[in-house]
Amino acid sequence: MNLITKILSVLVAAEFLYIFYLETIATASTKTSKVFGMTKTELRQKNVNILFKNQGVYNGLLAVMILLAVFVFASKTAVVCLMGYIVAVALYGSLTSNPKIILMQGGLAILTLLFCIF
Repeated sequence: MNLITKILSVLVAAEFLYIFYLETIATASTKTSKVFGMTKTELRQKNVNILFKNQGVYNGLLAVMILLAVFVFASKTAVVCLMGYIVAVALYGSLTSNPKIILMQGGLAILTLLFCIF
């Protein structure tokens, strides 16, 4: 795995750690409200708050898996699989929720995939 792929992978992991922070730790913050286009009142609703926290844990663990793939296992195959998964989820989100998700959540992963494959 080349240095650019490693750097891009770490950036993707950092992005998902930030999403983890927004969804799990700063769930009802002004920043989370702005990023997800929801009011603080909506974010404080028990069911929404629980769903956000659960989704945040998922994103945090995805970041951990990326870092493990890069630094512990040094597996280009694992990185490709994880980035492919992220792109697939971002594509689904862009089709069902907001078209910008493919670039916002999948952009760095797409770039990382390109550097892995070529």
